[in-house]
Amino acid sequence: MTGEPTKRQFSIGFQTSIITVFVGVVLLVGLTLVYLSFARVTSITRTAARGFIEKVAQLGADHVDERFKTVRDNLDILSGLPAIQGAEIADNTRLYALMAAMLRNNPQLFNLYVGYEDGSFIEMDVIDRARPAFRTGLKVDQDAAFRLVVVARTAGAAPVTQYLSENLIEVAEVPGPTGYDPRQRPWYVEAFKNDKTLLTGPYVFYATGEPGYTLRTPLKEGRHGVVAGDVLLNRFEAMLAEQKLGQSGQAFLFNDADRIVGHPEMTRLMTEIPERQDDLPQVGALKLPGLVPIIRSWRDGGPAQQFFDDQAGRTYIAAVHRLDTTGSANVRLAIIAPLDEFYARIINERRTLFALALAFVGATLPFAFWLGSRMAEPLRKLVQETDAIQRFDLAERPRIRSAIAEIEELGRSVFTMRSVVSSFASFIPRPIVRQLIETGASLRLGGTRREVTVLFTDVADFTAKTERADPSQVMIYTSRYFAVLSDEIMRHRGTVDKYIGDAVMALWNAPADDPDHTINACRAVLACLAANEALNKQFRHESWPPYDTRYGLNVGDAVVGNVGSSDRMNYTALGATVNLASRLEGLNKNYGTHVLVSAAVRERVGHAFLFRSVDSITPKGFAEPIEVSELRGELAQADASEIAMCRHWDEVFASIAQDGPAETTLVRLSGFLHDYPRDSVAQFHATRFRNAAQGTSAEA
Repeated sequence: MTGEPTKRQFSIGFQTSIITVFVGVVLLVGLTLVYLSFARVTSITRTAARGFIEKVAQLGADHVDERFKTVRDNLDILSGLPAIQGAEIADNTRLYALMAAMLRNNPQLFNLYVGYEDGSFIEMDVIDRARPAFRTGLKVDQDAAFRLVVVARTAGAAPVTQYLSENLIEVAEVPGPTGYDPRQRPWYVEAFKNDKTLLTGPYVFYATGEPGYTLRTPLKEGRHGVVAGDVLLNRFEAMLAEQKLGQSGQAFLFNDADRIVGHPEMTRLMTEIPERQDDLPQVGALKLPGLVPIIRSWRDGGPAQQFFDDQAGRTYIAAVHRLDTTGSANVRLAIIAPLDEFYARIINERRTLFALALAFVGATLPFAFWLGSRMAEPLRKLVQETDAIQRFDLAERPRIRSAIAEIEELGRSVFTMRSVVSSFASFIPRPIVRQLIETGASLRLGGTRREVTVLFTDVADFTAKTERADPSQVMIYTSRYFAVLSDEIMRHRGTVDKYIGDAVMALWNAPADDPDHTINACRAVLACLAANEALNKQFRHESWPPYDTRYGLNVGDAVVGNVGSSDRMNYTALGATVNLASRLEGLNKNYGTHVLVSAAVRERVGHAFLFRSVDSITPKGFAEPIEVSELRGELAQADASEIAMCRHWDEVFASIAQDGPAETTLVRLSGFLHDYPRDSVAQFHATRFRNAAQGTSAEA
């Protein structure tokens, strides 16, 4: 049977098409308006965000500049004091009080110090602004608030380090430092090399372990020297925290090396640096990949306000601003904020607008469904009717009526088609009829070679059981028997080829492809055994003799197709594979078995089913011996005793197959029959061996 399958064209249901067109128009108009308003609101939001964040960045930069300016002003005041200009630094309590007041009023300062051209030096530190280890290393009383170091070379006094309380009362005094010379320090030397640069750094201070800058300025009058102070950037944390926008915004300071020099969480960022070595964290430590390209773009002349997305797809706006007071240190302020927090209300309104548009579309859907259903109902019933015919659901149904002439005529044609197919399917295997319907091909003589699994069944002593019975009763009960077996065969994807008297011939993998055809065939046989047993119980209850069925199963290549004449043809399979299946069915009588299969079947599905060897035969017409096995059941459902019996028998059969001494084989057979006295296969071989032994003795 041949026929070129037609290429299936794209199609859409009548009801679906009506709903699709209706919903499409509504969505096109509604969502276009929503999109235009959405895009407009987004543009307005971003424009406003740029302007607002620029103002915030400007205010933040001014705030930071003010902090640096305050420190610078204090240095200018300190450098203008006569005591500083005249290097009157020894035992000068008024100078110490002024320096302490400046430190108290500038929390970002760690210390103030002055160095002179003759090596004189004065420094006042706020001890607790350094890390705790700094105080521990000093080994000083807890009352000490300031450390004062004085090297007064003009007075000839020895260098001394004093520890003063908050009220500048001396707590302790130690000598030194003896070898310290401010003239050798970088802050002193660089102040005269470039007096326009008032800021050095940033770097991590040795005493505090935290980043900072050094502000210094040369003395303009009096003694030659430099006034300086160390600014702790961690003191900017609270100020930077106040500059953030929303709950997730951030404000931080960075330099030209993309190092963070000030951040609300600077302490945490410093501790997270692997193998720190007193370095500053990179901007990448903020885990916002889109931020670094924005900073680089800004350095290359790009806009100061830009948008970027994080790894989760959240949109941020960033603004970068210069700090005028940092000079060549090039410290910059960056402010970033999520756009959804920046203008949360506007974004929520935008979402509400989008939700209302979708709600409008959703409200119109029920009307579209109702209209489509009313128009498509008759066509849907016709489709269901033709689908039922294709599935061979041929139950009687009323003819479909419609006021539309074309649908009325189509309903009459479908009604007639169901009657014709019902009659046609009674004489031709249903898979063939289904294939004809699906492919549109016509029946023609001819065949193809393909692998099939073939089943033959036969009822033992059928003639003896039915020859005296009423012929009409024989037909009724035999039809019931055929119906039971046919249902199980077709349920397991088999095709009932023909009924031959009380026998059934069935195929798998023809005409429809079935990659598991041998497995399905074995399961069908086991299902037939169970169904036949249940049917026999009914037969006995109705006083009808039970039908004891024998099965033969084989797999292999065969010629499959239509044979006969153009007026009358039959779909079947021909070849040695079919002949062997028929022979196997007949051999059951010799061994007292119900299901015999070929070695090809056992080799194909031995992993899924339980078999045992029966014999090695050479049927008429076959040149090579064929191993015959008995199908005992599905392996997953077999109990341990059944599996043990089959293994025991296969060990005995191996001895038979090896053609060993007859006495040894008989001993093994006797041992097996002792455990399984009713086993017909063992009885067959035992009888054969005894007869062979008796014949040998008679000849002797």
